[in-house]
Amino acid sequence: MKTTRHATYNLNYQIVWLPEYRQSVLVNEVADRVRNILYEIADDKGVEIIDLTVQPDHIHLFVSSPPKHAPSLLANWVKGISSRKYNHRYADNEGEKVRWARGYYAGTAGHVSSETVQDYIQRHEEDDQ
Repeated sequence: MKTTRHATYNLNYQIVWLPEYRQSVLVNEVADRVRNILYEIADDKGVEIIDLTVQPDHIHLFVSSPPKHAPSLLANWVKGISSRKYNHRYADNEGEKVRWARGYYAGTAGHVSSETVQDYIQRHEEDDQ
Protein backbone atom coordinates (compact mmCIF):
# COMPACT_ATOMS: atom_id res chain seq x y z
CA MET A 1 0.00 0.00 0.00
CA LYS A 2 1.06 3.54 -0.70
CA THR A 3 -0.17 6.75 0.85
CA THR A 4 -0.59 10.43 0.10
CA ARG A 5 -1.74 13.02 2.61
CA HIS A 6 -5.37 12.10 1.97
CA ALA A 7 -5.41 8.61 0.48
CA THR A 8 -4.14 5.11 0.93
CA TYR A 9 -4.02 3.36 -2.41
CA ASN A 10 -2.82 0.46 -4.48
CA LEU A 11 -3.59 1.51 -8.05
CA ASN A 12 -1.63 -0.15 -10.82
CA TYR A 13 -2.20 0.32 -14.53
CA GLN A 14 -1.04 -1.47 -17.65
CA ILE A 15 -0.52 0.92 -20.56
CA VAL A 16 0.46 -0.29 -24.01
CA TRP A 17 1.10 1.87 -27.07
CA LEU A 18 2.67 1.61 -30.51
CA PRO A 19 4.98 3.62 -32.75
CA GLU A 20 3.23 5.33 -35.63
CA TYR A 21 2.37 2.89 -38.43
CA ARG A 22 3.48 0.08 -36.11
CA GLN A 23 7.03 0.45 -37.30
CA SER A 24 9.66 -1.63 -35.51
CA VAL A 25 11.78 1.37 -34.55
CA LEU A 26 12.22 0.69 -30.83
CA VAL A 27 15.49 -1.20 -31.06
CA ASN A 28 19.05 -0.77 -29.79
CA GLU A 29 19.92 2.81 -28.86
CA VAL A 30 16.41 4.13 -29.62
CA ALA A 31 14.88 1.62 -27.18
CA ASP A 32 17.43 2.49 -24.49
CA ARG A 33 16.83 6.22 -24.90
CA VAL A 34 13.04 5.85 -24.80
CA ARG A 35 13.30 3.61 -21.73
CA ASN A 36 15.44 6.19 -19.91
CA ILE A 37 13.03 9.00 -20.83
CA LEU A 38 10.07 7.00 -19.51
CA TYR A 39 11.84 6.57 -16.17
CA GLU A 40 12.52 10.34 -16.11
CA ILE A 41 8.84 11.07 -16.71
CA ALA A 42 7.76 8.66 -13.97
CA ASP A 43 10.17 10.27 -11.54
CA ASP A 44 9.03 13.80 -12.48
CA LYS A 45 5.35 12.90 -12.14
CA GLY A 46 5.63 10.88 -8.93
CA VAL A 47 4.60 7.52 -10.32
CA GLU A 48 6.41 4.21 -9.93
CA ILE A 49 7.29 2.01 -12.88
CA ILE A 50 6.75 -1.55 -11.75
CA ASP A 51 7.67 -3.07 -15.10
CA LEU A 52 8.61 -1.67 -18.49
CA THR A 53 9.04 -3.68 -21.66
CA VAL A 54 10.18 -1.95 -24.83
CA GLN A 55 9.59 -4.19 -27.84
CA PRO A 56 10.50 -3.17 -31.41
CA ASP A 57 6.83 -2.46 -32.24
CA HIS A 58 5.22 -1.55 -28.89
CA ILE A 59 5.80 -0.45 -25.31
CA HIS A 60 4.20 -2.18 -22.32
CA LEU A 61 4.27 -0.11 -19.14
CA PHE A 62 3.05 -1.34 -15.76
CA VAL A 63 2.88 1.63 -13.40
CA SER A 64 1.64 2.44 -9.89
CA SER A 65 0.05 5.85 -9.55
CA PRO A 66 -1.72 7.95 -6.93
CA PRO A 67 -5.51 8.19 -7.39
CA LYS A 68 -5.30 11.79 -8.62
CA HIS A 69 -3.91 10.54 -11.96
CA ALA A 70 -6.42 8.99 -14.34
CA PRO A 71 -5.11 6.27 -16.69
CA SER A 72 -5.82 8.57 -19.65
CA LEU A 73 -3.61 11.25 -18.09
CA LEU A 74 -0.80 8.74 -17.53
CA ALA A 75 -1.01 7.55 -21.13
CA ASN A 76 -0.99 11.10 -22.46
CA TRP A 77 2.01 11.97 -20.29
CA VAL A 78 4.15 9.01 -21.29
CA LYS A 79 3.30 9.28 -24.97
CA GLY A 80 3.42 13.06 -25.36
CA ILE A 81 6.35 13.88 -23.13
CA SER A 82 8.47 10.94 -24.31
CA SER A 83 8.15 11.80 -27.99
CA ARG A 84 8.85 15.49 -27.38
CA LYS A 85 11.90 14.77 -25.20
CA TYR A 86 13.26 12.13 -27.57
CA ASN A 87 12.82 14.26 -30.67
CA HIS A 88 14.28 17.34 -29.00
CA ARG A 89 17.34 15.46 -27.74
CA TYR A 90 18.11 12.99 -30.49
CA ALA A 91 16.30 13.59 -33.78
CA ASP A 92 18.66 15.01 -36.39
CA ASN A 93 16.32 14.60 -39.32
CA GLU A 94 12.77 13.51 -40.16
CA GLY A 95 13.62 9.80 -40.25
CA GLU A 96 14.96 9.56 -36.70
CA LYS A 97 11.98 11.06 -34.86
CA VAL A 98 9.87 8.93 -32.55
CA ARG A 99 6.15 9.27 -33.20
CA TRP A 100 3.41 7.34 -31.44
CA ALA A 101 0.27 5.99 -33.03
CA ARG A 102 -3.03 7.38 -31.85
CA GLY A 103 -4.63 5.53 -28.99
CA TYR A 104 -3.40 3.12 -26.36
CA TYR A 105 -4.48 0.14 -24.28
CA ALA A 106 -5.10 0.71 -20.56
CA GLY A 107 -5.93 -1.96 -18.02
CA THR A 108 -6.04 -2.09 -14.24
CA ALA A 109 -3.94 -4.11 -11.79
CA GLY A 110 -3.31 -7.74 -12.29
CA HIS A 111 -1.92 -9.70 -15.13
CA VAL A 112 -2.54 -8.70 -18.70
CA SER A 113 -2.12 -11.64 -20.99
CA SER A 114 0.08 -11.51 -24.03
CA GLU A 115 -3.08 -12.32 -25.99
CA THR A 116 -4.67 -9.06 -24.80
CA VAL A 117 -1.63 -7.06 -25.89
CA GLN A 118 -1.48 -8.90 -29.23
CA ASP A 119 -5.21 -8.28 -29.77
CA TYR A 120 -4.70 -4.55 -29.22
CA ILE A 121 -1.74 -4.46 -31.62
CA GLN A 122 -3.62 -6.45 -34.27
CA ARG A 123 -6.72 -4.25 -34.05
CA HIS A 124 -4.55 -1.17 -34.40
CA GLU A 125 -2.84 -2.64 -37.46
CA GLU A 126 -6.26 -3.27 -39.05
CA ASP A 127 -7.25 0.36 -38.36
CA ASP A 128 -4.12 1.57 -40.19
CA GLN A 129 -5.04 -0.33 -43.34
